Amino acid sequence: MSAPYIALLVFEAILGVLMIILILLHAPKGDGMAGIGAAATVFSGKRGAEAGLDRLTWTVFGLFMLVCALLGFGFVR
Repeated sequence: MSAPYIALLVFEAILGVLMIILILLHAPKGDGMAGIGAAATVFSGKRGAEAGLDRLTWTVFGLFMLVCALLGFGFVR
């Protein structure tokens, strides 16, 4: 195992833990019984912090998938 391979494995583990934390920070989207009558769609706009958290989560997810592809297909050995 080379140094870049080990570095990517560590980076992948860090990204995985960060992704779990970011997903848990999201506000719950479940509306319960209010979702049946579409009463919950009145206040469905995203605020700045929520939109930023979404962008960060998708960025971390993209990096995670890229590292998975690099390691999985053997581009880095």
